[in-house]
Amino acid sequence: MNDFLFNILAWIRSWVGSWGWSMVVFTIMVRLVLTPLDIKSRMSMRKTTKLQPQLQALQKKYANDKEKLNQKTAELYKKEHINPLSSCLPLLLTWPVLIAVFGAMRLAANKELLIQVGQILNNEIPTLERWLWVKNLWMPDSIFAAAMPDLKTLQQIPADLWTNWFNTLDQNNLPVLIKDLGLTADSFAQANLSATVTQIVEAMQQNTAYMEAVAVKPGWTFNLLITQLSLVNSYNGLMLLPILSAVSQLAMTKIMGGNQPTNPDQPGASTGKFMQYFFPVFSLIICFSYSAAFALYWVAGNLVSMGQTYAINKILDKKEKEAAEVAGEGSVK
Repeated sequence: MNDFLFNILAWIRSWVGSWGWSMVVFTIMVRLVLTPLDIKSRMSMRKTTKLQPQLQALQKKYANDKEKLNQKTAELYKKEHINPLSSCLPLLLTWPVLIAVFGAMRLAANKELLIQVGQILNNEIPTLERWLWVKNLWMPDSIFAAAMPDLKTLQQIPADLWTNWFNTLDQNNLPVLIKDLGLTADSFAQANLSATVTQIVEAMQQNTAYMEAVAVKPGWTFNLLITQLSLVNSYNGLMLLPILSAVSQLAMTKIMGGNQPTNPDQPGASTGKFMQYFFPVFSLIICFSYSAAFALYWVAGNLVSMGQTYAINKILDKKEKEAAEVAGEGSVK
């Protein structure tokens, strides 16, 4: 699946000329595929909203018997053919897609990072994948992340990709900074990989331009409870994508859950509230930690989803208005 999605992304890139914009186009394609599910979810939410008077009546009638209240509420939902958790379904079903796309983007990032490693080891200035304010799409959009690949990032690349990278090198004309390391294919076996990557990064540090780019600014290191953050000379971004991911995720969950039950005794209320605040925090953390490419996909997905929700609501409003007008005309006759 990763290779399949990677090939789609690469194909789109061949048309738009940018990995970043190819991810935006790909996101729009994914959201269009999920549109029928979104429409069904919107319709179910509207039905739930119309049931509020009956739900409130049940709450009043069975205020002292929660078991009976839950039973009658479930019966009402079943009678009206409504799933109270249906509004959460689009979010839940995007997770497999999200995981698959994450894998494809990691594959693209790893391949591109290895190309940059080869350039640095050859004492060249690496070709970075720029996108708007982000200097290197394959590194996190953060002032605490270097634009060029570092040890932490390179250690996340699996052994098979390292082996493929090494095997594609001209063994008679290795990059100048690793000529004397005596590396072989066995050096990239899983048991030896960590030590080998460390050796490669130490070799990269002989590249003066690389060292200047990844150097930490004096006095700009912050020791937090669970981690340490340092401002680097050539930082990769302004942290806009992680922030936008959290803000857009919060806005999206509020829009999608706006018509859901707010009473804690109603089915789906606690789940909806949990998701409303869990996803923004989770998106901020993961988009701050992973590549800007993944954060871009997340933000684009949220924005497209909000646009879809607005359009779907407009269409359903129009249909309900037309149905009401027809019903009104029928009653007059």
